[in-house]
Amino acid sequence: MHRRCVIALLAALTLCTGGAPAADSPEPTASAGAGQDSRVSVLTAEEVIQILDDTVDWYRTLGTQQQNATQPSDLLILFANRQTADKVVALAFEIARANAELLSSEANAGQSDSAPSSPQALSQQQNQLDTQRQAIQDEINADRQRGASSGKAKQDIEAKLPELQGELAMVQARKNLLDTMAEFVNESNPKGAGANALKAHIDAIAATIPAASANPPSASPPGGSPSAASAATSPMALAPSTTVPARSGIWELGSNVLKLRGKIQTIEAVDQHTAALAATFEKISAPPLKILKTYTARSDALASQADNAGSTVLKGLRSEFDTLAWLFKETSAILIPLTKEQVLLQQYRHNLANWRDATERQYRDAWAALGVRLGVLAGMLAVIFVLAEVWRRAVLRYAHEARRRYQLLLIRKIVMWTAVIAIVGLSFATEISSFATFAGLLTAGVAVAMQSVLVSVVGYFFLIGKYGIRVGDRIQIGAVVGEVIDIGLVRMHLMELNTQGPLGPTGRVVAFANLIVFQASGGLFKQIPGVNLSWHEMTLSLPAVDDYAALKEKLLAAVGSVASEYREEIVRQTKEIERTTATVPANDAAPQVQMHLADGHMQALIRYPVHLKHAAEIDERVSAAVLKVIAAATAGLRPLPGSPP
Repeated sequence: MHRRCVIALLAALTLCTGGAPAADSPEPTASAGAGQDSRVSVLTAEEVIQILDDTVDWYRTLGTQQQNATQPSDLLILFANRQTADKVVALAFEIARANAELLSSEANAGQSDSAPSSPQALSQQQNQLDTQRQAIQDEINADRQRGASSGKAKQDIEAKLPELQGELAMVQARKNLLDTMAEFVNESNPKGAGANALKAHIDAIAATIPAASANPPSASPPGGSPSAASAATSPMALAPSTTVPARSGIWELGSNVLKLRGKIQTIEAVDQHTAALAATFEKISAPPLKILKTYTARSDALASQADNAGSTVLKGLRSEFDTLAWLFKETSAILIPLTKEQVLLQQYRHNLANWRDATERQYRDAWAALGVRLGVLAGMLAVIFVLAEVWRRAVLRYAHEARRRYQLLLIRKIVMWTAVIAIVGLSFATEISSFATFAGLLTAGVAVAMQSVLVSVVGYFFLIGKYGIRVGDRIQIGAVVGEVIDIGLVRMHLMELNTQGPLGPTGRVVAFANLIVFQASGGLFKQIPGVNLSWHEMTLSLPAVDDYAALKEKLLAAVGSVASEYREEIVRQTKEIERTTATVPANDAAPQVQMHLADGHMQALIRYPVHLKHAAEIDERVSAAVLKVIAAATAGLRPLPGSPP
């Protein structure tokens, strides 16, 4: 709405000026005969921005390539690719700027010279007003000079000067209005504004890419020296910050295989991106080539026409030749970089192909190294398991004792899995020193966290030693007497036995940690294997008799008569103790009676061997026999003076 109002106002101003402005284009424009097409540009602004975005996005793949460049050959290829990529980006911006110039020329040529709203028409009107204002000003100056020479002329001039000054003020007002309207029209021109916006957008994108800088590649960056600039682009500057260690472990070999596979995929992705960009440049190179052919044909036609033309026609042909030359130059500025882009991208893809071939060779070598290492590991594990099987069969064939067989099989299992863990750990580790450090730290942590468990495991081997315990042994730990029913690596289990009455299980299972063997207050008592013998004692006060020696003999005879029924078994077990411990017993396991005074009274300490299986029965019979002897000794005796009743 505002633009239509401005156009109407400018049309009225044009009528007031008394004529239409003539076309006066400041730069060559495409005529109908020159290009046979009103559109002289190759790409639209949107297409130019899209191509720049694709080129910048492709350029940023150099960062991914740098992350995957780990070998010296990789760094050389990366350096060559960086140089090529810089040239590709610079040419892309050159193409964009050349196309922007064509768009700007097209915008200027698209303005109708006869329209009062065109920039050329407004400029012509401003020039006419400037000429008219200058003429009025000259007339005023001349009248003032004439008025000073004659009195009558002075009066006429003084009357005319106000009219000229009013006319000058009117012209100045019209000039100010045209200036304001011309500025508004230029800002509201969509093609001109679009061309300017495209140039600004191109400059903004170029500011984010060092390769698109206007400075030549040999120029040093601001604030830096040439040596610093060359160091920044040298292959050594592209080297990664970390050094890849020598890979010898399975873990490192497998990681290397995965990294090489990822590198190959990255190179292929970059190559596909490059191929897509090359196809884009090839596609957009066809229109400028076609346009150049059209310009060449038109130039030949004009040359033929100029051979038979007059001076007036030759003047017009000269103008059209100038326009064709300018258009040919601007279009060539697009086609030549496009051709260079295709050559550079082809070279870029060739570098990527060499890099991919080298990486594939490394990938195959890494797989071969990993396969050899896995084969060696499998062979070593097979040898370990075969030896373990031979050990197992040898134990089953030659070790007939169940306890010894269990111990040998347990040692076999521990040795086998220790060897397996050590071989696997050494195979996966990169260096022996790192594995030893890791194993040391792990062992220290396990030792602190599982101290009691480890001590119990060590105690297990003490418990199953030569004089150790086995399943079925009767042992005593503290106040608990029981029969061993299980011995584990960490703890053992006892079936508790009743010691207050007839010997037998109480129905409770007691568990003790194997570390009891290292505790001084534990008190672990073990019955010798094959021996089921114990000594019992009793103390009783004797009555006052005349002959204590005779009473002692009677007590020994009474206790011996009870023990004689188990004499044979007791003698056998006594010999077993002598054979096992190489100790000669002090007596032949015969009952003993010792007499002694306590608080003025005679007391007897009776000790006798018992078979644990019949301990309660023997204790009962011995007690009855002793009481019978005491009763017989006191029968019919008179109490002694001073003795208790």
